[in-house]
Amino acid sequence: MKEESLQAPTRHPIAWRTPEFWDERAVERELERVFDICHGCRRCVSLCGAFPTLFDLVDSGPTGEIDGVEKERYREVVDRCYLCDICFMTKCPYVPPHSWNVDFPHLMLRAKAVAFRKTGGRTRDRVLSATDALGKLAGIPVVTQAVNAVSQSAAGRIAAESVLGVDRKAWRPEYAAKKFRRTAQRRWIGAPVRDGERTPGKVAVYATCYVNYHEPGIGHDLLRILEHNAIPYTLVEKEACCGMPKLELGDLHGVRRLKERNIPVLAALAREGYAILAAIPSCVLMFKSELPLMFPEDDDVRAVAAAMWDPFEYLVARNNDGLLRTEFPNPLGAVSYHVPCHARVQNIGRRTQEALQWIPQTAVTVVERCSGHAGTWGVKTEFHASAMKIGRPVFRAMLQARPDYISSDCQLAAHHIEQGIAEMRAAEGGGGAAPRLAHPLTLLRMAYGLS
Repeated sequence: MKEESLQAPTRHPIAWRTPEFWDERAVERELERVFDICHGCRRCVSLCGAFPTLFDLVDSGPTGEIDGVEKERYREVVDRCYLCDICFMTKCPYVPPHSWNVDFPHLMLRAKAVAFRKTGGRTRDRVLSATDALGKLAGIPVVTQAVNAVSQSAAGRIAAESVLGVDRKAWRPEYAAKKFRRTAQRRWIGAPVRDGERTPGKVAVYATCYVNYHEPGIGHDLLRILEHNAIPYTLVEKEACCGMPKLELGDLHGVRRLKERNIPVLAALAREGYAILAAIPSCVLMFKSELPLMFPEDDDVRAVAAAMWDPFEYLVARNNDGLLRTEFPNPLGAVSYHVPCHARVQNIGRRTQEALQWIPQTAVTVVERCSGHAGTWGVKTEFHASAMKIGRPVFRAMLQARPDYISSDCQLAAHHIEQGIAEMRAAEGGGGAAPRLAHPLTLLRMAYGLS
């Protein structure tokens, strides 16, 4: 057993197209088996709400073991998992190739998928995961103003809580008046291939729903950095949501529909030698890891996975090739940087931290712990308080360094942290200026002195 546990974790393909995957009784048996292992270990108790919920169910049961928990209550554990993957990647000693074969996140995904196919999901969840439909509707200029005004008003928040189950206290993104894909230069021709160029010398930018509809400035910052470093780029001509919100919901057929829209376009770029960059870690993870596990036999999916890069992973590799400009005239002071879960589980190292530390007179404090936001999960009425509780150690650690800036590759997590810090400062009667929020790409653009 000891020899098994020393091997690198291996993930099995998700067998979602087999009848066994959808067998409710088989899912119950596997939940009971894995929950029993987790109950005996308890190493992941501090990661999220799923494990304390499980252990409380066991401890309060008549036997003190998993056989004393009613199977109808397993769903309470499943609902607390938001598929961050941290338990699999960093904590669990029983992941494959260990003979116990524990993949807690993908078991939770299977349970969510079976429930979604049976019920169709809640209207609230289907609405929140329809990012493209919401973005296109709210992207109409007059509608944008109205949606933002209602969304941020007290009355609008109460209505959203009542109708959709979105907690009135939770941060929610505004819609941009002008979408990124409308305002960005679609192609830029940089320098020809240079000596020592090992990284792909041209980039295709996958805009992502969040950057396109909510914060286009992040996308423009990425393009300015590429231009500054003479890296040719093109925008992905057509794109849909990566599918992560559908995956988190258990809507696997929804994931497949989005995959069929995205992969042919992205695979053509991958085969032309482009590095494909996306400024949201969840999108990168979806194409790098989740889709290949759902469609392991698809050559196009594998080609896209091989071509997909986190932006800072690409920039650091470019610098290692000696092809990146590293003159930064503008120091940033103190930066508290949060490593999001979906960046950690890509196993690429702390590339954003490495890049920020190139900047002179800039002190980077790193916080590597879940913020608790987890996409749409943290805004729901039944989970928002838990999301804030999970994030509290992060809020405290980020603030402790007295930063000028707080930052995270996941902008959703960053706003969640900003909200938590503001509430913490208010409770403590904190004076002085609050730290400013800026995406790491924005920080790098500022350090370069680019407008």
